[in-house]
Amino acid sequence: MKNLEEYLDEAITNIRDDRAMASNLLVDLVNVLKVDPSKHQYSGQVAAKYLETLQRSNEQLVKITAMLQKREAATSMTELDKEEIYDLIKGE
Repeated sequence: MKNLEEYLDEAITNIRDDRAMASNLLVDLVNVLKVDPSKHQYSGQVAAKYLETLQRSNEQLVKITAMLQKREAATSMTELDKEEIYDLIKGE
């Protein structure tokens, strides 16, 4: 069974792969449009899908980064930090 770190690594790898593929396809589409601008009206939806994939992967990376930051912040507390929080909760 995979642990969280393995799932995060796999997700990040997949995101990077998707971004690379979408970027390459978008570049190819732009090159096609440079050669034949008349195809622009038919390729708008295709370009939108590629950009949507890039945007989605950006959002996924932001979410994963936030998760990692929360996990890091939770595990980087010193004993003194924990005691201060406990004292605040107790009202001292």
